[in-house]
Amino acid sequence: MQTILVVDDDAHIRELLRFYLQRDGYHVVQAEDGQEALEVLLETDIHLAIVDIMMPKVDGYALCKEIRQDYDIPVLMLTAKGELQDKEKAFDAGSDDYVVKPFEPKEILFRIKALLRRFNMTNDEVIQVGALSINRRSYEVTANGKTFVLPLKEFELLSQLASFPNRIFTREQLIELVWGNQYEGNDRTVDVHIKRLRAHFCQADYGIEIETVRGVGYKLVT
Repeated sequence: MQTILVVDDDAHIRELLRFYLQRDGYHVVQAEDGQEALEVLLETDIHLAIVDIMMPKVDGYALCKEIRQDYDIPVLMLTAKGELQDKEKAFDAGSDDYVVKPFEPKEILFRIKALLRRFNMTNDEVIQVGALSINRRSYEVTANGKTFVLPLKEFELLSQLASFPNRIFTREQLIELVWGNQYEGNDRTVDVHIKRLRAHFCQADYGIEIETVRGVGYKLVT
């Protein structure tokens, strides 16, 4: 069971999130400020943190920076501040996503699931598939004695498909996992990046193929 840390000085917000998260199958631990959250992180294996910005002692920005330094978990910022500069400051602090109060609990659940999928996607540093060795730390792909440095989104798309061989992903899922749910472009950008990956890595040379599943999306097979 995945454990989520909810950090907010508003007890009503904590209780609301606890109710919906536990109903969705998560284990929830709570903290009422950033200092208490840091103590919880030392004692508990946390998979994701939901962090309010405006808190006493240690605010959300400082807490997020601390988490980024010491823990490899996604952080979802939750705040009443919706100005562009506030969002920029949150992402500069290391937040992975940002939700403005008031919020719909179901939206929080959707975003948590997306963040956990993306985190799991990057959990292993090296993926071996076919002749390819995909290194997520160096962002390099090596195969048959060659090293490829791909554009970032091509690399992330290849990593996502290679993490789950034979699993079908829709274009919408790939957009969310690779480009994020704030992406406003056309989902046909996935097709363009798939075409480029196919040009780099043909099955005959590298033992992988990115198949089109008509009317659905794509999957990587070996």
